[in-house]
Formats: sequence, C-alpha cells, structure tokens
Amino acid sequence: MIMKISMKIFAAGLALGMMCQTAAAQLPKLNIKQLRKQAEKEYLKPVSPGYEGKHPFWNVYSTKFIYAPAFDFKEVEGAVEYLYTLSQGDKVWTFKDKKPYHGLGPVWGEIPVGKTSLKVEALDKKGEVIAVAGERNFLRDFGFTGDYPAAARSYKESAIKGLLYIHYNPAIQNWKNQTVPDMGYLHNTYPCKSVSGTIRAEMLIAKLIPSLREEALAISRNAAEFLMSSSQPADAPLAYFPPTYYGNIFASAKNVGKTMSMEATKAANALLDLYDETGDKKYFEHVLNILRTYQKLQAKDGSIPIKFIVETGEPDNDVCARLHPILGLTRRIHDQYGVTEFEGMRQAAQKWMETVAFKDFDMVPQFEDIRAKVPMYTGLTHWTCVPYATYRMTFCDVDEEELKTLKDFLDFSEDQFANWDCIPDEKGLKVWLTPGVIEQYKYKVLVDDSAANMASGWLAYYQKTGDKLALAKALAMVNQMTNVQSPESGLIPTVWKYRPARKDNPSDHWFSCLYITCNTLLRFAQLEDPKSVDFDLTFWF
Repeated sequence: MIMKISMKIFAAGLALGMMCQTAAAQLPKLNIKQLRKQAEKEYLKPVSPGYEGKHPFWNVYSTKFIYAPAFDFKEVEGAVEYLYTLSQGDKVWTFKDKKPYHGLGPVWGEIPVGKTSLKVEALDKKGEVIAVAGERNFLRDFGFTGDYPAAARSYKESAIKGLLYIHYNPAIQNWKNQTVPDMGYLHNTYPCKSVSGTIRAEMLIAKLIPSLREEALAISRNAAEFLMSSSQPADAPLAYFPPTYYGNIFASAKNVGKTMSMEATKAANALLDLYDETGDKKYFEHVLNILRTYQKLQAKDGSIPIKFIVETGEPDNDVCARLHPILGLTRRIHDQYGVTEFEGMRQAAQKWMETVAFKDFDMVPQFEDIRAKVPMYTGLTHWTCVPYATYRMTFCDVDEEELKTLKDFLDFSEDQFANWDCIPDEKGLKVWLTPGVIEQYKYKVLVDDSAANMASGWLAYYQKTGDKLALAKALAMVNQMTNVQSPESGLIPTVWKYRPARKDNPSDHWFSCLYITCNTLLRFAQLEDPKSVDFDLTFWF
C-alpha cells in the first residue's frame, strides 16, 4: 500500500548507524541520539488507555509493555488517593495519583527491562491503606534505542536473493510444466496464500531479471490456471473464489468445505500482477468476477463474514472479517484501471471499519483458527490494524483526529508485538533474532512478514507526517531482514529464532511471507535510490 517515493522527501544524507553505505544519497539524516530521547518520551504515555472513555481497557490479557500501561483498576470507596508501587526484586518505585487506573508514566522511564510487579493501594485521608485496588505482573520490555546493525547488503540485492530462493525451489519450478501444485511443498495446501504469493514473486522476478522473464511468466501462467480452474463455478454461492484450502494437509484437513473470505483478495492481486505483465484479459475478468461475488456477500452494514461454508455460502461462524483487503483491492481496481463499479462496496466497507471494527479497539485476528467470537482482547494481533492504518495514511486524506487513532494502532502494535531486544535464556543465549515482530497473541513468534508489516506502517506514517522516529523504526526492521538472510541460499527465514543444528526444510518457510518481505525490501530500495527499482510498487498489498 506504499505510494512511490518522492525524491524531494529523501534529498538529505544517510541515517547515522542505520543504513549501509550504498544507501547514502536518498535518505534524510537521522540523529539517533535525538530520536532515542523522542522514543523514551513517547513511551511514558499509555497507548489509547481505557480511561479516555473511547473504548474499554484493551490490555487485560497483555503480558508485556514498551509504553507505560494503564490498567482497569476500580476506585475504592473512601479513598482520597492511590499509592502505586512497582517492584523488581528488591528495587521499588512509587508514586501517588488521584485515580487507580492512570498510566505508570511518572516512574516508567526509571524502570529497567525485566519482570515487574505492580500494586495499587487505596489510601484514606490519613494516608493509610484501606484496600488494594489492583495488582498486575508483566514484563517491562525493551524500547527502541537505534543501536541496531546496519544492513548486510543493499535492499535490492537482498530482495533479489530472496526471490531467487523462491524461484529455484523444486516446488516452484514444477509450475513450468504443470498446472497442479507440487505438494512436496506443504504450504501449497493454502492456494490463495502460497500459490498467489508464488505468482506475485515471479512477477517481481520478471521485472528485475530479464533473463528469467519468460520462465517467470510460464510459472505464473500455470499457477494462475490452477487458481482459476479450481475456483468456484459461476453459479455457485462463492462464484470465482479460488480455494483457501487444497488437499488434506495441516489446517486444510480441519477446514474441508470452508473458505476464509478475505483470501480471495490475495489471488485477485496476483492475477492483476499477471495481467499487468501479459495483457491477457482473462486474468482481469476473473478479478472483476471475484469482486462481484464480494458485492453479493457484503451485508447492508458493509460487513463480510470471516469464513464461509463453500457449498451453501453461509457464514461458518459469527466473526466478521476486517476489510482492509477489500479496501486495498477496490482502490487498486479503481486507481490503476479506472473501474468505478465497486466504489459503493468500498465506501460501505470503510464505514463499517470506522464505526464497528475498531470501535472497541479489538484487534481480532484473521486466521483460520478463529472459529467463533472470543472474549475481547484475548487474541490480539497487529495484522488487523497496521494494514488498515497503512492503507488510510497512503491513499486517503485523514484529519488530525483520525491520524491520532492510526498512530495509536501503530503504537499498540509496537507495544505488544515489537521485540527490540530479548532477555537471554538460561544458557545465556538470546534465542530471538531481534529486532523483530511477533505475529499474534496465539503465536508469539517473530515472523518475517510481521516485521515487514510494521515497517510498512511506520513508513506510511513517516510519509504522512515527516516523523523521523517512525522511519528509523522501519529501517531497523528492514535492515534486520538482510541480517537474518542466508548469504548462500538467499533465504530470509519465516521464523527469526536461533535453532541449533537444524536442517533447513523449505516447508518450514512460507514463500507467501517471503514475497511480502522481498516486496518491502524493494520499496525501501526505492528510498536508497529511486532509479534502482524503476517500476511501480504502489499496490503491494
């Protein structure tokens, strides 16, 4: 969702300590010491706290914080003030406040990283404790410091190496002569995700490496033929939707006859990429038909269920999808191709996102294991709010109030999912390859495309506001992509974790995630040098 970068924005020098020397000309100079102070100041304020009255306290299940948290502790009758006590072993920090639910900002900057206990006690007029208003244990986590490794190689080189890792995998080479997936690569059981990611990766190769263009097109045409031929027929309830699941592997076995509603947008964008390169209208027509099915599925309030029963077209559960994929796809079909047919659907989806989806700050995950509504805030993720914020900041005029909400989405995601560093384990080893970003509460693992997602959100905020701290955070994550990359194979692993004596298996890695990571690297390569990547990456989602 990132628009092409204006050269005027990036006319200054290189960020100190943040970029490799090949990036020198096009990026603004970043004063890391100053940005560290800015981050420390921002971390003293709670992220969209419940006491503001816009929504409930969202952090009831949270276990770690970068920003000073505020908790839903109730007032005690007869109390005139409250004593906040934070402790780490023998170390203690205290302050008083008129309310028990305000943020920990007064002492947050003094508290080091570590397991922390909080007790809030109600005091009477004499200053005596009359009750405990609340207690909480959590990790006071690492914040951004700017002290991160420079990129191991240029972003473009890193992206090309990652794309070639995908391209030369036997399961991908299989598509040159076959129109069915090689299930030796187990993630092909998710066609909309993995097969679409294959097409999109190959279309980048077609642009970047002329000698491989025809091979990339052959792979993509056959992969697209599989997606289209396995799509639902024209008279089916989910007409033209490619399958979310294929075969009988992993989650596909648990979801026979089901489809995730937003997965078809991945296939649609892949088919549009292929249409752009070939001019073959059958790909474009299939996308239009997918969008027409979305129109039929959209409720009057603008919502679309997260999961359907394929045979009947009925919702599988009562969870609604977050509609940023629809917003992005309809924006692309309008802006790039001039199609206005789906503007009403986009407007209805936008209204639902504004008035329903994020009203309670409930970032519902959009994964296949969501089978029914769960208590709010039990399964949060950055994958619902950061892409939406990125979309809005990139394509839309937003006022100051909305911009603050979008910044809250980014801060919430950093607070809960960014790992700027990690505490060594019992062996003295830092197991996680930080900095990085975990995927969700239910899968607390650093994942490559999660880092890409956050980097894209920070970049969009920087482009909208000029905030260099957001750019510095984005660069730290993108640089790390090059550092975890294997210089021999080009693989950027899906999971960023130390795994001793582990034999690499391609099915351990998601090529769909690697595509997103490589695309993100190419967009940042345009920051290094706009001439190095001279094609449009606006519609990357």
